[in-house]
Amino acid sequence: QVQLVESGGGLVQAGGSLRLSCAASGRTFSSYSMGWFRQAQGKEREFVATISWNAGYTAYADSVKGRFTISRDNTKNTAYLQMNRLKPEDTAVYYCAASTRWVPSHESRYDYWGQGTQVTVSS
Repeated sequence: QVQLVESGGGLVQAGGSLRLSCAASGRTFSSYSMGWFRQAQGKEREFVATISWNAGYTAYADSVKGRFTISRDNTKNTAYLQMNRLKPEDTAVYYCAASTRWVPSHESRYDYWGQGTQVTVSS
């Protein structure tokens, strides 16, 4: 069992940066692939990024590639999403998730979810 808690969301102007954190409970954090998803109001939840258990592999949605960076620190049981050059269309609730599978990009392949953190980008 893994419990996930996101933090770091907030209001930022377009072009700014935010770093989201996802703190995990449990002793097996390092065995999970971690992912970030987001859901804008009125839209379906979408994949943002994923990272393998040892941080050796990462993958991104095309919409965030080159602007967002996913990382993790297994000694702190925490995953991160560094978001740079933010755009108004990045506004959404951001969720972190943990999966026992190899870096999945579909939400159905994730086993545990956090409660989400709001990111709002003003123009």
